[in-house]
This record gives sequence, structure tokens and C-alpha cells, in this order.
Amino acid sequence: MAFIDLHTHTTASDGTLAPKELVDRAAGLGLVAVAITDHDTLAGLPEARAAGEKHGLDVVAGVELSVADDRGSIHLVGLFLPDSPGRLAERLDWLRERRHDRNHRILEKLKALGVSLDYASVTALAQGAVGRPHIAQALLAQGVVSSFKEAFTRFLGAYGKAYVPKDKLTLTHAIGLLHAEGGLAVLAHPYLLGLSGPALAETVARYRDAGLDAIEAFYTEHSQYQTLEYLALARKLGLAVSGGSDFHGAAKPGVELGRGRGSLRVDIATLDILRARRARLLATGSSLAQKELDPGLNPE
Repeated sequence: MAFIDLHTHTTASDGTLAPKELVDRAAGLGLVAVAITDHDTLAGLPEARAAGEKHGLDVVAGVELSVADDRGSIHLVGLFLPDSPGRLAERLDWLRERRHDRNHRILEKLKALGVSLDYASVTALAQGAVGRPHIAQALLAQGVVSSFKEAFTRFLGAYGKAYVPKDKLTLTHAIGLLHAEGGLAVLAHPYLLGLSGPALAETVARYRDAGLDAIEAFYTEHSQYQTLEYLALARKLGLAVSGGSDFHGAAKPGVELGRGRGSLRVDIATLDILRARRARLLATGSSLAQKELDPGLNPE
């Protein structure tokens, strides 16, 4: 059987492997396809595609977006994006600008807590977009914390003392942007919704009605029960299925490409089915892609 990974991150966002290094690693592990889905950027794709051609490995163009929802926040993985997107590229530029401002506000909060970090030293740790993982690295380097986990628990996570909310797109706007580029919208790591049974079905049905194409049933942190529930829900709601490790390299210790924490396997048939769904959408025309996109900016 041939295996793939449709959720990975490189140094273009918050991963620790360069795009070429990630693709080299995927090829070495025997994967036949990998999606590069960095947060709010497509910058790693040219390098990844070049490495993929060298190995004969299929590199899928993707992105991960943070989206505002009634529940607070969800993530969408966009797949099958063009090399030169239009409106999506504009929105990604805006999100990266907001991320830059957020970083400075986090450092201001840390300073008020008696922890002084120089932004130049933080940016020096990043090869692409600067984010909280790089601030965590700086805290670790200064001996303020003893691990990434402590950095997020004490300071950078949603309940940390230096947490600053992230600006997000609205759900319908994010899906509309992806559809307008000919891409698919996938609900990432659904276990983070903290829902099951009727509550889960009702919520995901609402996302489907907004244009969601697929659910990431196969994921590193999903239990066997959760995976089966998500597969059944996808069938019930007419959604496709995706899967990936959410690989970040050293930023997520123990999570390997294509294998997660050891038991993850996503068959190539998953990619074939997703491509077939995209072809049907392109043939018929996505209803969301035809609509005028709303402003879609929702600061959390």
C-alpha cells in the first residue's frame, strides 16, 4: 500500500524543517504524496515542489487557516491551491501583518511580566513567518522555561499570562476564498471541537452547509473511536475524508511524517477521492466561489 500525509508544516511557518528537508524526509519514509499546509502562507511551496520533482513525490499545495466560529476558533486546511492565488494571497498577506503585530503585543506582555525578549533575537530563530513557537524558543534559550510545553502553558497558550488573540477570517469567507482558487476546504483536527454524537453532527453539518468539503478523520491525536466516528459522520453528511500528521518537526516531538505518533496511516486512495471531488466541483462550479466574498475579517 502507498501512504501520504496531507497536513504538514515547514520553516515557512512554524515547523523546524525547511520545505526541501521535509520533502526529502517524506521520500525517505516511503511516502508518495505530501501536502505542505503552512499557516497563512504558501511561501514554502516552490522549494517543496522542486524537491518533490527530484524524488518523484507528489507535493500538494495547501495552507492552514484559523477561522472564527461560534465555538471560538477552528482550523481549515486548504488543498489543491494554485501557484499564484489572487484574493487568497491578499488575505494571507493581511494575516501575516496581523501576526507580526500580535508578536509585538506578546513581547510587551512578557516585558510587563518581567521577561524581556528582543524581537530581533526572536526573528533570528525563524526562517519564515515568525510566530509563537519562535517566541517559545527564545524563552527556552534564555532559561525562562524548560520546555516548549511550559512556554505555552505559562505564557503563550490560550490561558497563558502573555496570550494575545489572533485575528481570523470568518468561516464563510475562508471557504469562499479557497473555493474561488479551485481548492478544497477541510476541517482540521476535529477532535479539538471537543464534541461527539448529535452535537458534533449538528456542528459539522453547519460547516458543510457553509461549503466545507471534507473532514480530517485521520489525525495524529485521534483515538480509534474518534476516527470511526468522523468517518461515519463524513459518510452521513456527504463529506470527503482527509488525513495528516500535523508534522512540525522538533516543535512537536514524537510526531513523524505520515505516522503521527506511530499508528497513523493515510492511504493514497484518500488523495484520489479528494481529487475526484475537486474535479466535480470545478466542473459544476462551487456555489461559494461564485458569490461576492464578504469582508470576512473577524478579530477574536
